[in-house]
Amino acid sequence: MMVTSKNDPNYRQCSLSVMDNIADPTIYFDDKGICNYYYGYKEAEKNGILTGREAEMKISEVVRLLKEKGRNKKYDCIIGVSGGIDSTYLSLKAKEYGLRVLCVHFDNGWNSELAVKNIENIVSKCGFDLYTYVIDWEEFKDIQLAYFKAGVIDIEAVTDIAIFDSLDRICAEKNVGFILDGRNICTEQTLPSCWINKNPNNLYAIHQKFGKIPLNRYPAKFKDGKYLRPRGSYESIPLLNYLDYNKKRVKEIIARELGWKDYGGKHYESVFTRFYQGHILPEKFKVDKRKAHLSNLIFSGQLTKEEALLELEKPVYPEGQLEIDKTFVLKKLGFSKEEFDAYINAPSFSHEYYGNNSDTYQTTYVKARHFFGRIKRKLFS
Repeated sequence: MMVTSKNDPNYRQCSLSVMDNIADPTIYFDDKGICNYYYGYKEAEKNGILTGREAEMKISEVVRLLKEKGRNKKYDCIIGVSGGIDSTYLSLKAKEYGLRVLCVHFDNGWNSELAVKNIENIVSKCGFDLYTYVIDWEEFKDIQLAYFKAGVIDIEAVTDIAIFDSLDRICAEKNVGFILDGRNICTEQTLPSCWINKNPNNLYAIHQKFGKIPLNRYPAKFKDGKYLRPRGSYESIPLLNYLDYNKKRVKEIIARELGWKDYGGKHYESVFTRFYQGHILPEKFKVDKRKAHLSNLIFSGQLTKEEALLELEKPVYPEGQLEIDKTFVLKKLGFSKEEFDAYINAPSFSHEYYGNNSDTYQTTYVKARHFFGRIKRKLFS
């Protein structure tokens, strides 16, 4: 049964975190009221996070490997930079380790001015080169609009899929074999699978049904309706998992060392992401993405549940910013106010409704869904 309010008698919230059955109707709890996301986090922490001497040795090993493989090349590695916390701190650490980095920024037309400034500070103060991949806006907009018409939840997949493929192609073009990946377990492990679908074949199916412009310049390529994996080959290294990654402390460090400015929300460096997470998700899909982010910080010991609950009492959108962003987004996408209101009130559909062809392309997120299924069967059968 779908629960949409805390007043519903079937409402349940995790005893440790702020994840609940509004955020994820498939959430499970043990006899102590602890949800499956906690156990998923602890499993990832055990398998992926290093500390102490082990972490120091791993970092030394990574740096030595990158410098050795980068010998006689212009760059040791690539870092995808958005101007956010993770990629900014990763760039600062790469500088400290003496690595030669090519910073790659994916420009999908939605950068905030603050994001641009933060990226400028990264490359200038770290002394790195910057490669900006500029997407074909009309084609990209057409795919985004197709996702709106489809009524599916993960509109950000249009950007994420393009980023993954463009990084792969740039690695091949620049002859770089390593990417330092800003994704990390301490702040990003917790994410309901029902919120996401990064399957390129699903993107193709949605665009085939609702798109108007052929997919000629979009980074992900397709043949006979099937996703073509890029030919480039690189190793992705989750360096932040080997560092003492405390979000609050990291913010202070990058502000002091690189002049970094806070956006006020996770991934709010993009105007569209801010509008999507702050307005579209809660209004159309009844999803407050802060629940997952805050719960992750609780699991990693960086926040208490009481602090997270206080954070959730604050408006989901930055004060005074909603109408500014709404006017900008609707104009850029070509929506009238009436058309957008109709979209918000229209029925939503699962990504699977349009087809995934998951036999052809099984994403990390599908694998994660299977992992949580095993956790569920083990703990809650």
